[in-house]
Amino acid sequence: MKKLALLILSLILTISVSSQDKRLKGIEKELNKILEVTQTAGYAVAVVEGDKIIYAKGFGYRDYENKIAVDANTLFAIGSSTKAFTSSLLGILRDDDKLSFDHNPRQYVPELEFYNNDLNNNLIIKDLMRHSTGLPRHDGSWYYFPSNSKDSLLMRMKYQEPFTGIRQQWYYNNFGFLAQGVITERITGKSWEDNLKEQFFTPLEMTRTNASIEEMKSSSNASLGYEVKNDNIKKMDYYDIAGMSPAGSINSSVNDMSNWLITWINDGKFKGEQIIPENYITEAMSSQIVVGGGVPDEEFPDIHFANYGYGWFLQSYKGHYRVEHGGNIDGFSANVALYPSDNIGIVVLANQNGSPVPSLVRNTISDRLLGVEQSDWVGRYEKNLEKGKKAQEEVEKDSEISNVKNTKPSHINVDYTGIYSNKGYGNFEIIAENDSLFSILNGDKLYLHHFHYDVFELIDMTENKVDTTQYGKSIKMVFTTGESGDISEAKIKIEPTVDDIVFDRAPNTIDVDTKTLETYTGDYDIAGTDFKIFIKNEALHLFIKGQPEYELIATDKHKFSFKTLEGFKIEFIEDENGKITELKAIQPNGTFVAKRK
Repeated sequence: MKKLALLILSLILTISVSSQDKRLKGIEKELNKILEVTQTAGYAVAVVEGDKIIYAKGFGYRDYENKIAVDANTLFAIGSSTKAFTSSLLGILRDDDKLSFDHNPRQYVPELEFYNNDLNNNLIIKDLMRHSTGLPRHDGSWYYFPSNSKDSLLMRMKYQEPFTGIRQQWYYNNFGFLAQGVITERITGKSWEDNLKEQFFTPLEMTRTNASIEEMKSSSNASLGYEVKNDNIKKMDYYDIAGMSPAGSINSSVNDMSNWLITWINDGKFKGEQIIPENYITEAMSSQIVVGGGVPDEEFPDIHFANYGYGWFLQSYKGHYRVEHGGNIDGFSANVALYPSDNIGIVVLANQNGSPVPSLVRNTISDRLLGVEQSDWVGRYEKNLEKGKKAQEEVEKDSEISNVKNTKPSHINVDYTGIYSNKGYGNFEIIAENDSLFSILNGDKLYLHHFHYDVFELIDMTENKVDTTQYGKSIKMVFTTGESGDISEAKIKIEPTVDDIVFDRAPNTIDVDTKTLETYTGDYDIAGTDFKIFIKNEALHLFIKGQPEYELIATDKHKFSFKTLEGFKIEFIEDENGKITELKAIQPNGTFVAKRK
């Protein structure tokens, strides 16, 4: 009953505060239109000015199926709006003289290695904070191959190729914020999550905010996530960002996030207490690197420049300095925006994947609060949406044209099966079932649809059914044949700024009991050269005089691959009585048959 009374009081305060601000009079009509036009299940928005919340309200549903409404305390995933929290922890540590932004990150994480010595020797922490490492996103590494270990994910950076030099170009990179989180953990001896609670959530009275999907699932008044698919609102599963948490794992409400905004527009203070160092606040909201060049849009000449601070995008919005950061993770989108010179902050949290809602709501409210000309943001969105659909149709036409009809794969299905691995990303398995190939990736089963030649498409499956609407539109996987004629690797264009990511193939293995292995042992002769097959440490081995011993791995009945040599295989041949009489050595330079002595 006490919780219910507090909730009712909160709603009454919100309504009374909202109704007092003349600038936002009648705003609900516009905000409801945004909800309708974008086919969004629900969202919440809060506005702060000075040290007060002047508006906070929910629209639509947090549970669309059961029509449970969103309110200002509903939890949403805020995605990359988390980044400003992560960098701020470093700002506090710097204020305590525990690090310098100009230090090499390896000074705090000695085992951290990068792709080349230029990165190893010259990268500084500031590059991680402003996306100036020269590394592209490489998001496929953590999104498709997640790990709960921050340290394990961080070690993948050694194998991730840069696309330009350090500080040559801004480019968004989540791994840089993972590294900041790990640096915080090493210096404090506490988890990144515990640091968040101690430094921000507790002193800012963000009592409902958490940093894990498990906490989100167990929380009351938490939103589900949704996407728009074929003009229908469909529920999406929560995505567990796991070890990549410092880049985007916070779940919060607009009421809680309002206290975060108040802190930033009050020089780092909340209720008189200095939470974030004032000099860091100023520096983080100042231009640290240019995001992109170009002149202003003809339609909006007073919206210009695009720079980045520390975990914040910077822009001039109709003559007003804006500091903001969006966020997106499966089923959720967010935007957190500040107008420091105007003492105004706006947070919008939506339960729609890849949603335009946060920016539409932010801009609609900004025009009113800043007293500038009010733009038809919804009309502009609808116009751009129509253009986007036409552009997508053209892309699909081009894809259809590029598809070469009536081609076949170079191998039978079983030859594509195996474990595929890349040290900068992870492992996935390809299996054959009936007449089809499937990929097992992060527990999900994807159908490999033959596109042409040795190119396949990765197609989603829903309730064990293939989503045929993705044909011709999905990410492609290109298989390569090695010198021996076997499928040796798969290449996927996961990161657009660098060459295809290559995953090396290891054939699937089967268990063979010792009794069966013994049927292969003995000496085999080919043109006077002896092949000795024997068992060692419960595994079959091959020895040829003058060469090392080679361990053999069973891949099928009577078939073995060399554990350490790519493209070398052994196949045992049996006679009509089932007795092993020959050994076939398959090598890149040919196939040779040895008779059993």
